[in-house]
Amino acid sequence: MQKVRVPLTNFAFGEVSPSLYSRTDTPIYNQSAQRIKNFFLRSEGGIVKRSGLTKVYEFDTTVNTAKVQQSRLLPFVFSDDERYIVSLENQKIRIFQINPSTGAVSLIQTITSDVNSNALKFDHDFLHEYTFAQAGDVMFIAHQTFIPQQIVRTGLTSFQVEGFRFDQNTDASKIYQPYYPFQTAGMTLDPSATTGNGVTLTTSGAYWDTSSPSSHIGTTVRYNGNEIEITGVTSSTVATGNILEELSVTLKVNSVKSDEGSNLLELTLVNHGFAQNESISISKAGTIGGISVNQINGTRTVHSVISDDKFRITAGSNANASEIGGGTPTIATHAPITTWDEQSYSSLRGFPAAVTFHENRLVFAGTLAQPDSIWLSKSAAYYNFDVGDALDNDSIHLTAAVGDIQQIRHVVSNRDLQVFSASAEFYVPAFQNQPITPTNAQIRRQTPFGSDFSRPQAIDGATLFVQKGGKIVREYLFSDSEAAYISNAISTISSHLIKTPIEMNTLYGALARSESYVFILNSDGTFAVFNSNRAEQRAGWVEFVTNGTFHSCVTIDDRVFANIEYNLGDGTNKIVLCEFDSTFNTDMASLYTGTAGVFNVSADFHNGAVVSVIDGNNFIGNFTVSGGTVDVSGVDASLTSAEIGFKFDVELKTNPIDANLGSGPTTGIPRGIGSVFLDLNSTLSCSVNGTSMVVRNVTDDLSQQQQAFTGKKEFRLLGYNRDPQITITQNAPLDLQLNGLIAELIF
Repeated sequence: MQKVRVPLTNFAFGEVSPSLYSRTDTPIYNQSAQRIKNFFLRSEGGIVKRSGLTKVYEFDTTVNTAKVQQSRLLPFVFSDDERYIVSLENQKIRIFQINPSTGAVSLIQTITSDVNSNALKFDHDFLHEYTFAQAGDVMFIAHQTFIPQQIVRTGLTSFQVEGFRFDQNTDASKIYQPYYPFQTAGMTLDPSATTGNGVTLTTSGAYWDTSSPSSHIGTTVRYNGNEIEITGVTSSTVATGNILEELSVTLKVNSVKSDEGSNLLELTLVNHGFAQNESISISKAGTIGGISVNQINGTRTVHSVISDDKFRITAGSNANASEIGGGTPTIATHAPITTWDEQSYSSLRGFPAAVTFHENRLVFAGTLAQPDSIWLSKSAAYYNFDVGDALDNDSIHLTAAVGDIQQIRHVVSNRDLQVFSASAEFYVPAFQNQPITPTNAQIRRQTPFGSDFSRPQAIDGATLFVQKGGKIVREYLFSDSEAAYISNAISTISSHLIKTPIEMNTLYGALARSESYVFILNSDGTFAVFNSNRAEQRAGWVEFVTNGTFHSCVTIDDRVFANIEYNLGDGTNKIVLCEFDSTFNTDMASLYTGTAGVFNVSADFHNGAVVSVIDGNNFIGNFTVSGGTVDVSGVDASLTSAEIGFKFDVELKTNPIDANLGSGPTTGIPRGIGSVFLDLNSTLSCSVNGTSMVVRNVTDDLSQQQQAFTGKKEFRLLGYNRDPQITITQNAPLDLQLNGLIAELIF
């Protein structure tokens, strides 16, 4: 019989997939485990029991298991001392305030209608798909089914909801919104007049939406940049509209040519649409060839049509010179043209699916009709999307035209503006010492994986996203060696923990931990929790579960909140807002005050609920709520204060203990574990393969609180197995931290 001591000094790679159980040759094998449940990975390599959950608020929502989410939590951070949690629900939002003095969280407002008394557009069928971005007092919520919604903070404890509205000019004749030519190539628009209301608009092919009521009604089209509001649709080729400003077109500078001795002027206007003998009105022309302004401006007749782009008019006098000039004339016209377009955002064309802020611009992306388009507002003017003359501060419109349809789902402001579509990843590069402008902006395709609806998160220098299909998590990271972004899979060794994620949140050092974590909410109500240490090339996953199911999560500064569906004892499930709290060891926990060992818990638990009771460092036991109370007087009648909540299980199950010897690995041969030495820190309860750690000694004063153990603790085990493993659990819901262990392998 031989013995060998096998050290497991850390669990930095977390819980690994069953596919790795035979990879005893890799460094990962002895730095991971087969199961790590309800533990945090520590940067030093050990594990520590996760924090308990304390109740914040119980929702009155009736649980519908057919919905992915019924309440989605979002962070609203206005300043260092003014922080809020927004709960998005079906046609409702609730606002919770975090008290700047006490840290207490309380509901301050419930909103069911917007500022115009319309029902809120939020729908629990799509909550998990919404994207959001916040600046100052305003949070923008985006989805393809509605105009971006704004949650506006109007005071310390007051909010309102309103639809996004683009800026307009002073007389409301121009709306500074994005436009796009949705018509087929060559289709013309022919208004019946240059001014007025109820003007007939005729297209040369089927264009107008003929549903009842038509989705075109209320939208805006532009004729040579002049806006017409659609008021009615007669057929697929005929609509009516109100002209907001006279229909006209301004020629480019020096678009007029005169001929000496002739009263005919040649004008250049691309796709002018004029016919011979048509009457037009000219204004703002300059003198040319000696013909005065008043002999050019005014009502003129089209003498002849030279081409689609050139025509002649009859001036009021002859030119005394041949020259090119004439300033920048404006021609009032309603001739049929092909250069017309329609507003990009509408119930017919869809609305942006993604929103963020980048370089002091508001960014929208991905409508139904323009799935691969990105719009950036004017610099420091978040409601103005006028492309203007492409000045540096003008709005920017980009399209990821790479051959395939790219439905953009997320835009993330990081090192660059990162773009995640359903089938590929892109970025809009930043420039050193120069902002993005209309003249230098470009979009570049990088990797071909595609993203799902979970909002990407930045951590440890990378942006994490869930690949389309919900089975793989990747990190989008710029590689200096390749001078491009790469998207490495980071969940390969723990793929079984990724189960169709619906939400991601990042925590940057909190819960009495210095590490950063990403909480990935799976559709089955579990959390896959990721910890990354790029400097040491280590990354690991663990799983968080509770005796309910997680529904949503939000991180604000160093605090983590979660919506959880619980059976509170009577068989009726409720959604409860809870907070991870390192001072508690149970879930749905609170510190109760009672009399003679009897505690009234009716405000939180219903009759039939089985709860755990903790007195400081001592576990009193598990009790069933009856008559709205928990009675522990049979154990300790003097108890007047106790933590009461749901017990959650913790488990560390190692990979099969193996050793690589000179003659080869011990894999597959019968072997046993004689002893296990645990390196514990501040631990009050721990069991190894069912054998519990003894914390108290016979010499201890049992009337005093037991003391946490720090140091090395030996456990002796029995039995042989072809795959011997060490399973660490606990009988009592108390503190547990494991730094590492050494197993004595016998074979």
